Amino acid sequence: MTEVGKVAGVRAVRAHAGFTLIEVMIVIAIVLALTGLIGVAVLGRRDSAKKDTAKIELNTIKNALDLFRHDFDRYPKDEEGLAVLWEKSKLDPEADSGKWQSYLKDPLPNDRWGHPWGYRQQSEHSDDATRYDLWSFGPDGQEGTDDDINSWTVAGAEGGTGADSNSPAPAPKP
Repeated sequence: MTEVGKVAGVRAVRAHAGFTLIEVMIVIAIVLALTGLIGVAVLGRRDSAKKDTAKIELNTIKNALDLFRHDFDRYPKDEEGLAVLWEKSKLDPEADSGKWQSYLKDPLPNDRWGHPWGYRQQSEHSDDATRYDLWSFGPDGQEGTDDDINSWTVAGAEGGTGADSNSPAPAPKP
């Protein structure tokens, strides 16, 4: 083999032995673009999942409030707040403490965003004396914005829980 043939063979081997800097940069750019697209999609779903979880927690608290009402024939007083659902010491001293039980397995003092749940024994959104108000101001923590989650919004409305009533279920028929 001639000297020229050997040099050409070595160059051919070197050309197929690795990637050029441009090829590596193109691959990195593609990976970064894909990571960015996936990241945006995942973060958007995370926010939606947090809101859905908050709605589930609101319904869990509503169920606990109904159990409390069943035992005490009233919803917790504003002074007792939601804490009475998991802490007996918050119960009104005049109430029969023998009826009390833990209505929530785990305390839920705050919503998904770290803000305290809002609770009012007598609803300001209904004339019905058997209704209460329960709410979260959502991710922004501001009252009256579209991301609020509450117990009085009509089913299917934006920001509602899908439940339009917090009054007790009708008594069963004999």
